[in-house]
Amino acid sequence: MMNNQAGSVLITGASTGIGRACALHLVARGFQVFAGVRSPEHAEQLRLASGGRVTTVMLDVTDAAQIDAAVATIRAQTNGQGLRALVNNAGIAVPGPLEVVPIEAFRRQLEVNTLSPIAVTQAFLPLLRESSRPATIVNMGSISGRFTHPLFGPYSASKFALEACSDALRIELSPWGIRVVCIEPGIIATPIWDKTLASSLQMLADVSQARLAPYQPLIDMVKATVKPGMGIPPERVARVVGQAITCRRPRARYVIGLDAYGQLVLIHLPTWLRDWLVRLALPPFGDLAPSKK
Repeated sequence: MMNNQAGSVLITGASTGIGRACALHLVARGFQVFAGVRSPEHAEQLRLASGGRVTTVMLDVTDAAQIDAAVATIRAQTNGQGLRALVNNAGIAVPGPLEVVPIEAFRRQLEVNTLSPIAVTQAFLPLLRESSRPATIVNMGSISGRFTHPLFGPYSASKFALEACSDALRIELSPWGIRVVCIEPGIIATPIWDKTLASSLQMLADVSQARLAPYQPLIDMVKATVKPGMGIPPERVARVVGQAITCRRPRARYVIGLDAYGQLVLIHLPTWLRDWLVRLALPPFGDLAPSKK
């Protein structure tokens, strides 16, 4: 039987990055960890990395049948002790100018980052209510849920919405003692940004050059900025997640990273000043873009 000294926790999107780091950190702290993955290959890699201590479950958070199956699996393996924590970590990023982002891509962004965490939360609330310890829902937000960068409108919209849902849930679930926490990291060194750049280039390849050209300087800037391994290690986020789950009075929000704190400063500036500072950091684009004659 697995070590359940600290209680049980489900982490979605645990194949790589923050989710994987959370799974390894929490199992080391004595949790019975259920890690949601989407492929047998990632499941095997996580089992090996954890010495067989992490239990993987196939979980595409956009698939209702897989969510229901995960509930049944975890209920059977927690022996009536319920679930101490749910970490809604699975997410994607869809970047691009809002004028040209395909609506289907935008819809997918909201489906994965906003609607799916709510669907998973709805499904697992009965198990969270059964926990003998104070249960915690950890929603993996982003500082982009409070500050929007050009070209990241869809991603920010999904995270702004997740912040709002977290605020509502925190009050709605308070009668049962269920705590709701939102993690707000800055840039994290995870594969999401490499995947984002590749998927963005593929998506924008279908947009006519005439519509894309005014934004090309911005796109080129992002391509030059996004580098493999940039950002703080995901293990740092995992430690904060562990703290939020185990502390007596968790904060509603945990901001992580110097870049995130820098953006918090911008949030509190007058809008006109914030917009001016953001534009100042951008290359000329649109009608201001340099001629390529």
